[in-house]
Amino acid sequence: MDLNFTAEELAFRDEVRSFLRDQLPADIAAKIRSGLAIRAADYTRWQKILHKKGWGAPSWPKQFGGTGWSPVQLHIYDEEAAAAGAPRTIPFGLKMVAPVIMAFGNPAQQQTFLPRIVSGEDWWCQGYSEPGAGSDLASLKTRAERQGDHYIVNGQKTWNTLGQHADWIFCLVRTDPNAPKQQMGISFLLIDMKTPGITVRPIITMDGAHEVNEVWFENVKVPVENRIGEENKGWTYAKFLLGHERTNIAGVGASKRELGRLKDIARQETKNGKPLIDDPLFAARIAQVEIDLMALEITNLRALSAEAEKRAPGPEASVLKIKGTEIQQTLTELMMYAVGPYALPFHRESSEEGDLKSVAGPEYAAPLAASYCNMRKTSIYGGSNEIQRNIISQMILGL
Repeated sequence: MDLNFTAEELAFRDEVRSFLRDQLPADIAAKIRSGLAIRAADYTRWQKILHKKGWGAPSWPKQFGGTGWSPVQLHIYDEEAAAAGAPRTIPFGLKMVAPVIMAFGNPAQQQTFLPRIVSGEDWWCQGYSEPGAGSDLASLKTRAERQGDHYIVNGQKTWNTLGQHADWIFCLVRTDPNAPKQQMGISFLLIDMKTPGITVRPIITMDGAHEVNEVWFENVKVPVENRIGEENKGWTYAKFLLGHERTNIAGVGASKRELGRLKDIARQETKNGKPLIDDPLFAARIAQVEIDLMALEITNLRALSAEAEKRAPGPEASVLKIKGTEIQQTLTELMMYAVGPYALPFHRESSEEGDLKSVAGPEYAAPLAASYCNMRKTSIYGGSNEIQRNIISQMILGL
């Protein structure tokens, strides 16, 4: 196998670098490279810039307004964008519900929703998890009762990410309460967040952020035309979406950027009068996470190749999810270890505003505790890593 880029791929890389150098807003890049929080407006601003270039949906086929890039081009773009400090794409629209609409939606749904996703006009969020139905999504209880040409939705979703900014939510709802769980009885609805009866309540996480929410539905009226595919067949579409979500969680490009930040910190911190990166034990830990990241990168390319061939991600998506999240967590742990007590105090508000002068220690240490706390969630969402190991044992090992 030849892992070197072709001349055409190197030319594409140069084009991506040139675009990022000229068009990526400096204030956004500075926040990303420093590990600071960025606002919803930053994500939207960057998405509109990408859309103007024609790069708003790198993984979409051309027929739906995407780039039609090859798996290698997708990999190059992801790596270069992360290295330059571009925000990761908010996945709920572009990488989660959009593939479902492309694969299972009707032409009217494709024409209505896809252009507004790629342009950044609509912000989407996910309505899957419920109290008592997280990794075991098939136990969900949110009900949708059909009344003529509408459904009436009642129930609660939780751990809803960034729903406070969302225009639309895609939801799993139970339309046949008597059907066996998973196989039947669940439908996939697209719901306008401005519909009367929807209430979004914030959940403040341990790092002080308002990133997730509870979403309540009280007699919410949803047109039947907003149902994806067949009634009671939503579990099929949900599994398709989860494969794309788990692939996206891997975050290879972002982890490579954070690995570079870890090395920079280790060069500045000292132990016994020498740079920490020269300490054999700490250097060995950096080397191990770098080796793991290289292996993850190859697996990610395999998953991208499957997607380009219009195949749903298989069990390799679970491998990506497990290793990707473990690497992300390890990187934040090593950064915390490197700076010691200087990582402990942090102010979420200062992190969001980019003002770190009030925080003790070097500026680069200020966001590390918040990042560490935030990354604890990654091995749980998108299906916990324990669930992913069960999927691998069943689908690959036949256990």
